[in-house]
Amino acid sequence: MIDNTDTADSADHQPEDGEKFRKVIRKVEIRIPEAKTPERLDVFLARQVSELTRAKAQAAINQGAVTVDGMAVKTSHKVRPGQLIKLEVLSLPPLELEPEEIPLDVVWEDRWLVVVNKPAGMVVHPAAGNRSGTLVNALLGHYGDLADSDDPDRPGIVHRLDKETSGLIVICKREPALSKLAEQFRKRTVKREYHAVVWWQMPKRKGSIDEPIGRDPRDRKKYIVRRDGKPSITHWEVMERFEYLSYLALHLGTGRTHQIRVHMSHEGHPVFGDPDYSGRNRQLGRLTSGQRKQVAGYFERINRQMLHARTLGFKHPVTRRELFFESELPEDFAWLLGELRGDERERKETGG
Repeated sequence: MIDNTDTADSADHQPEDGEKFRKVIRKVEIRIPEAKTPERLDVFLARQVSELTRAKAQAAINQGAVTVDGMAVKTSHKVRPGQLIKLEVLSLPPLELEPEEIPLDVVWEDRWLVVVNKPAGMVVHPAAGNRSGTLVNALLGHYGDLADSDDPDRPGIVHRLDKETSGLIVICKREPALSKLAEQFRKRTVKREYHAVVWWQMPKRKGSIDEPIGRDPRDRKKYIVRRDGKPSITHWEVMERFEYLSYLALHLGTGRTHQIRVHMSHEGHPVFGDPDYSGRNRQLGRLTSGQRKQVAGYFERINRQMLHARTLGFKHPVTRRELFFESELPEDFAWLLGELRGDERERKETGG
């Protein structure tokens, strides 16, 4: 696959009158390998191009932004060996984003970037059901403007954290920071470490999970391990073991949506407190009555998954300076570890 990431001028794409605001963000060329079995074009593009869902792939095909051997085709076209697919990734229609006065924990900033310690419960960017109160709304309230993105709901955004995941995130104030930093994320040169408390003791000290991830056909808001999903790799290492929980450090080999939560759940070790991926009540049946009472006490204080983006390191996209940041564990996470360590000491002292 040849991925030409240079930004093109809007003259490279001649839109309809109602689409004159759109421009080509990048161009992608894919030569279908000889061993490839026939597959629908929209399905194939959604697997091959990181920012495309199947719906976005269908929209691009219908808008004429995709050609196969130089010709426009339908979404149902079956790709075959030797064909050359060309795709223009277009910007989306601009929407109104409201600046809001929301407090932010700014870890570091300069004229190009800002690194924020995001609290659990804050959505990164506006979307259906979350048009306000997001990190983007807060940043616009602080800075007035952010770097343009191919998605107008995500100005300045080059990576995301789930709503209930806390920790470090970097946002771009202006170009060329966004395009150059996005390239580092695409090449997986950004250093990120996550900390998590997961259910049950891990079978060994460290390991990797290499399982493809795709959308759950039963719930489009969730993801599962599936054979036709996108390649996904998560590396984990045990830092502490408790009676029925483990404290892990995790590193991403890829950056899929919900990746850590999906992979850990698939391995039978869902993130503690995660209601979407079997990390809350579905594990209680394996506990003793005393352990269930203990967990109920934890859940009274904790209402989210115990996942925290602890460290973030990258090369400054403009100055080329190496940057590294570390975030303290938030109060609820630190409290849980303190309780677990105390319970573990008491269990060993009493021989329980």
